[in-house]
Amino acid sequence: MSEINIQATDGSGTFMGYLAKPESGRGPAVVVIQEIFGVNSFVRETADWLASQGYIALAPDLFWRQEPGIQLTDKTEADWAKAFELFNGFNIDKGIEDIAATIDALRNMDGCTGKVGAVGYCLGGLLAYLTAARTSIDAAVGYYGVSINDRLSEASGIRKPLLLHVASEDGFVPKEAQAAMHAGLDANARVTLHDYPGRDHAFARTGGEHYDKADADLANKRTLDFFAANLD
Repeated sequence: MSEINIQATDGSGTFMGYLAKPESGRGPAVVVIQEIFGVNSFVRETADWLASQGYIALAPDLFWRQEPGIQLTDKTEADWAKAFELFNGFNIDKGIEDIAATIDALRNMDGCTGKVGAVGYCLGGLLAYLTAARTSIDAAVGYYGVSINDRLSEASGIRKPLLLHVASEDGFVPKEAQAAMHAGLDANARVTLHDYPGRDHAFARTGGEHYDKADADLANKRTLDFFAANLD
């Protein structure tokens, strides 16, 4: 496990990515897309978990244009306030450009088979959806992505499989937003939505207030099965 530099495509410099590789050093790759807390312990643990499953995992620091090296938690009011400050100042279009640069870095990395997927959480869930719509990703997964309902017009750009995990009691994605997602995406043969009744936002974040092991394990199994079908 290490930190590497990724070259931005707009010439503005380089940004950090947390890299985890499988023991073999070879496999398909996955971009791990952060929540609003930066490339923190949860994101790094997720990359390590994917590496243990045979994937080269790379988590880019998407807040680097505002403040590089952010690692916040969900445990204090100060961290939540900082996280929302960064979220509100985040340029989504530049974030997708940086994810595209991360995809390119992985495809050119020694040991990568050439297939690259993405998995994102919260803000990263939205970015996973947009990654499927705007980039060359081979497969993407979003956990409780926010504001996808506001960007359903982008679904026409989806060319590869997309899996979305939806928390039915998500405090950041109200019922009407979930209904709009289903109405706009259920007919798309490339998109699969799984609903998790009774679950709130971030139910798969280990140690979080709404963590539910049973549904987190189910969602993670579905994610691994999805990647096995589309990346291996």
